[in-house]
Amino acid sequence: MNGRLRLALKLLLSDRGKFATLVIGITFSVFLMMLMTSMFFGIIQHSAANIINVGAKMWVMDPDVQTPQNAIPMPDYVLDAVRSIPGVEYAMPLYVGSGLVHLNNGSYQAATVVGLDDATLFGRPNLIQGKIVDIYRNDGFIVVDDGNYAKLDSPKIGTTFEINDHRGVITGIARVSIGGLFGLPTLYTTYTRATQDLPSTRYLTSFILVQPKSDGDVGPIEGAVKKLGYLAVTDQQFVQRNDRFYEFQTALGTNILIMTLISFIVGLSIAGETFYMFVLDNLERFGALKAIGAKGGELVQMIFFQSLVVGFLGFGLGVLLSSALIAFGKFRIPNYAAVITYQNLLLALGMVLVISVFSAYLGIRKVIRIDPFSVFRG
Repeated sequence: MNGRLRLALKLLLSDRGKFATLVIGITFSVFLMMLMTSMFFGIIQHSAANIINVGAKMWVMDPDVQTPQNAIPMPDYVLDAVRSIPGVEYAMPLYVGSGLVHLNNGSYQAATVVGLDDATLFGRPNLIQGKIVDIYRNDGFIVVDDGNYAKLDSPKIGTTFEINDHRGVITGIARVSIGGLFGLPTLYTTYTRATQDLPSTRYLTSFILVQPKSDGDVGPIEGAVKKLGYLAVTDQQFVQRNDRFYEFQTALGTNILIMTLISFIVGLSIAGETFYMFVLDNLERFGALKAIGAKGGELVQMIFFQSLVVGFLGFGLGVLLSSALIAFGKFRIPNYAAVITYQNLLLALGMVLVISVFSAYLGIRKVIRIDPFSVFRG
């Protein structure tokens, strides 16, 4: 560190009150921004849980479907037509619906029910207890052990229940990569059992899971399915379609954007005003430096350095506090939907840089205009 920057650091630390106010203001702003954006990314990620957990390469659906929770059933002939498309290695039906579970303690609990293809069980979760073949037993269901598992009274293997007035038996307990968003426990069973036990429309197939023979076959399959009047997308395209729905067609994206902007404005106003007052208090010192030969560019460098030191300290502390709170929230609330990603870290860092540059700009305007000889006139 050269002498100018060392001097800038000493000036910054000389008024500990204003230094602490600057750091706390940016810390609070980053803390709020990280919480809001982490919640947003967590909700988006959990909303795509079925897409990620099933793990299919391609999905065929009705063109009006936006999310895996809002499936529009398709007629059976679509499955046969998709299987006959050149480039399709195999295609399997998937049922996604909901049922009302009557527990042994007398209470009722809504649950998401996923029906897997009877022959292959393609898209099945990883079992931590039980055997996958037991799903074929009479009334067999696999329950997912996630944040909503306790809502089914934490069933064990062999636990019985009723779902839509049909008997069910837990034959396995599974873990998935991501838990569901809407607070509903998840049950897996066979496609046949799901479509027989749950109320349904005339058509039964919610989605068709497709495995192309090669990546080059994805485009032709999409075109062939489009000619049938349906939509074929890759798993990533389906995730993006789901994300856009929650970002732009619900109040979720707008509300969190507003809260993030409020957090940004709070940090901008606190840091800008406090840093400006700090520069005013040290105006004589900057004037003295200018009088003894410091160039304007060197003073600008010092002020930018001071602003960035405060900004990065506030950023680090804000990320630390928000990460600790999110970790505590996940520990206390298993289905707490918040996740820290590189996107929200970069977003918070970018906003901190804007706050730092704005704060420095306010100070630079005053320092550049100072008459160095006015310092000695007093």
